[in-house]
Amino acid sequence: MEKDELIATLVAEVKTLTSYLTNPDDYENAIADAQRETGWILPVTTDFRIFWFKNRAKRHLFFYLLSASAYKFKFENINLQQRFSQLKELVKMMDEEFIAIQDSNPTEFASVDSFRLFGSKIDAGFLNESQTGIDLTYDDDYNVVQIKPDESD
Repeated sequence: MEKDELIATLVAEVKTLTSYLTNPDDYENAIADAQRETGWILPVTTDFRIFWFKNRAKRHLFFYLLSASAYKFKFENINLQQRFSQLKELVKMMDEEFIAIQDSNPTEFASVDSFRLFGSKIDAGFLNESQTGIDLTYDDDYNVVQIKPDESD
């Protein structure tokens, strides 16, 4: 998904809230924040990454609205506290979902293969010459220990 397509999708999905997000930089900033948060750069290609990148960009848009509403609790006897608390709960819920998905799919967010997430395995075997039984585990020529000894020699 390219940036222009993502902005169009975000505008469509936040629906009537777009009237409060009148600054076009809001969408650019939300995308930049999502890039910094996920570590992914546009274009994102897999369905998983598209969904979560879009979700995090929406979360940042909601946070911008929350920040704009923070100081306006009462205006001409109209109480805006409910809108503020709903946006706050929405942002909190989206953050919790994002933490959960990071925990359940670490390979997507670590940008590494799953086998690289857990250290290296060093075999505890020894290399012995099959005929004489001489220990060949340590290679004097190269000054190294054979990590994966076998009996081919």
